[in-house]
Amino acid sequence: MSLLVTGSIGIDTVKTPYGVSEDCLGGSSVYFSMAASFFAPVRFVGVIGPDCPFDLAEVFAGRDVDLMGLEVREQSKTFRWTGTYSDNMDDRRTDYIELNVLAEAPPDVPEAYRDSKYVFLANTTPGLQMQLLEQVQGPDFVAADTMDCWIKDDLDDLKKLLGKIDCLILNDGEARMLADDYNLIKAAEKILGMGPGVVIIKKGESGSMICRAGGERFILPAYPADEVKDPTGAGDSFAGGFMGYLAETCKTDFASLKTAVAYGTVVASFTISDFSLEGLTSISKGDIDGRLETLREVTSF
Repeated sequence: MSLLVTGSIGIDTVKTPYGVSEDCLGGSSVYFSMAASFFAPVRFVGVIGPDCPFDLAEVFAGRDVDLMGLEVREQSKTFRWTGTYSDNMDDRRTDYIELNVLAEAPPDVPEAYRDSKYVFLANTTPGLQMQLLEQVQGPDFVAADTMDCWIKDDLDDLKKLLGKIDCLILNDGEARMLADDYNLIKAAEKILGMGPGVVIIKKGESGSMICRAGGERFILPAYPADEVKDPTGAGDSFAGGFMGYLAETCKTDFASLKTAVAYGTVVASFTISDFSLEGLTSISKGDIDGRLETLREVTSF
């Protein structure tokens, strides 16, 4: 079943202990779409300026990503971000950011996309996420991402969004900030109380945790990756694998959610192995399935 994603398209400059990737393709919807396209057709909604040096049709050539929802605003500029990762590759500093088109009105969701049953609201302001969601008619499962600056500066809108979605995906620091509780189990329960039926907390190299209203929980370690060059986009790739699997199977029971988390974990392990999209464009679905089996082996006892 088709999967709709809305989010950023960016021109990134990334600095890690392994090198620098200058003016490379980034953005939450880009990483998400590349990851999700291994599983299900993707309907892409996003906006860029004429300064964007990337041909997204070429980037997604051969993949089932529909770019009808891509808008080019002639008087605007594309989102730009520059970040530096510390030696431990977990801590990241934003050195420079230009919101540009992300500070403007959201793009229109094409009429042909409005019947999408699986929707991912990639990271942007919760107000824009709600405006985009309002354009979709009767989705079956909606997930959203968020980040610390929206929790700090747009908390009222974020809480309104939480009442409209089925699943929130965020990292451990963001979960603690949103719930005002250091204990992640308690934090997840508090966030569930704000509206979503499912909360997924990413813990970097420590894996992830999924909690569902009613008390169901699942904890999975990260894939034992032996090469980490650039963590940028790992969270969006995780979400792409997660939502892509759900859209492929058309199931959201807890067993399916657990498998989806495992697929998200594996896809993210490829993303971090190289800069920009190189870790994803060089693999096949068979490679992903192979790592899933490895993950099963190392986590069973």
